Formats: sequence, structure tokens, C-alpha cells
Amino acid sequence: MTLLILFPFLMILAAVNDIMTMTIPNFIPLVLIVGFSLFAPVAGLSATTIGLHATAAVLMLAVTFCFFACGWIGGGDAKLAAATALWFGPTMPLLDYAVLTSLIGAGLTLALLVARRMPLPVFAEEWAWARRLHGAGTGVPYGMALATAGLIIYPDSAIWKATMLS
Repeated sequence: MTLLILFPFLMILAAVNDIMTMTIPNFIPLVLIVGFSLFAPVAGLSATTIGLHATAAVLMLAVTFCFFACGWIGGGDAKLAAATALWFGPTMPLLDYAVLTSLIGAGLTLALLVARRMPLPVFAEEWAWARRLHGAGTGVPYGMALATAGLIIYPDSAIWKATMLS
């Protein structure tokens, strides 16, 4: 049961890092991958199911790498999305995750576009992360959308359900 905290903790860490630095450290997707690899058998997922989860992650990486190559998302975002897909597998939660991430990402992008048209509040001018986030040439911390959607969808995942039933 305690291992169920790993995924939410890493999602929150990824979101905060992305907002503060516009990067997602490589150790976050790596720990997600290792955590799933260790936790899935303990949760009772079969080797076939684990393989299907791995396939979903590889496919997600291929898609998000194309997004990265087009300049639509950062490399950390692509790796985080793939590591998250490993936890969700090729079932409905993964499709829900992709759609919800897109919607949250669109909302975040629109909110940033609006906010960037307004002056940065005086109290926030001291914060380097706020100045960077407010900058017109700065991208969108899409890790926030990935993490938020991941946290919302997580209770629908096979690994969550398998752990809760045992």
C-alpha cells in the first residue's frame, strides 16, 4: 500500500520542477520506471500485463518523441508521458490520460497567454521562476498538465485497483 504513494509523489515533484525550472529531471521518469518494474509483480500484475504496459510506454515515447522533434513539448515531458504510460498500460486509463492531459495543457496554455499579457505583480518580480514563466518567449510547463492528469487518472489504473483489491 505504501508503494502507491510513489507515483503521486513523483508526479507532484515533476510538476513543481517544471514550473520552477522549466525542466523535468531525468531521475523522475527513471524512478517511475524502476518503481513500476518492482511494484507491478508485487501488486499481482501478470507478466503479460506488465509486457502490455511496457508496450504502451514505448508507443507513448514514440509519439511524444515526435512531438518533441516538432518543438511542441520538451524532452522531459516526452519521458514523463512515457513513464506514466507504463503505469497506466494500454487500457482506457491511458486514453483518458492522453485526452485529459491535452485538455489541461490547453487550459494551461491559454491561462499563460492571458497572464503574459498582463504585468507581473510587483511581489512576484523577485521570483526568478515567476519572471521566467511570465516571459513571452518561454514555453509552457507541460509537465504540470501531465502530472495533474496523471494524478486524476491514477485511481483508475490497473496497478491501483490490484493493490486496493488485495
